[in-house]
Amino acid sequence: MRKLADRGLVEPLRDYAASGRPFLGVCVGLQLLFDGSEEGGGVECLGILPGTVRRFENRPGMKVPQIGWNEVRHAAEHPLLDGIPSGTYFYFVHSYYADPAEPSVTIGHCEYGVDFAAVVSRDNVVATQFHPEKSADLGLRIYANFGRIAAHSGVHAHSRG
Repeated sequence: MRKLADRGLVEPLRDYAASGRPFLGVCVGLQLLFDGSEEGGGVECLGILPGTVRRFENRPGMKVPQIGWNEVRHAAEHPLLDGIPSGTYFYFVHSYYADPAEPSVTIGHCEYGVDFAAVVSRDNVVATQFHPEKSADLGLRIYANFGRIAAHSGVHAHSRG
């Protein structure tokens, strides 16, 4: 968040998400959508989605960060998940997870010591905690699905002139 603020990007990101244009966040891009994070003793995030980003607890047999493949189960139907079976494995690298205040924003969830939001959506905003680009063919399908969502959104960027 500090780097976004230093570059003057916080308000443009909030404005873009509020514009209705398709918005996709990946990994920390999902975490930044929420109100705040426990990271670094507490950080205010973008506040686009209500909730808090929490650190995984250190537990015996559970390594933090989670690095590797994990199963994502669908919580709701969504065009971002078209053609992707519930139970598909995706590649994760993270020490923090989103804990949405509104459970309805979670469209895919995962288990790693706690059940957490792996895919979220509200209106035009979607995000994945995992890395689609590192998740083989079905990961790349996430990007293809988002491309179709964007192409059919009917909302276009305004030209500046």
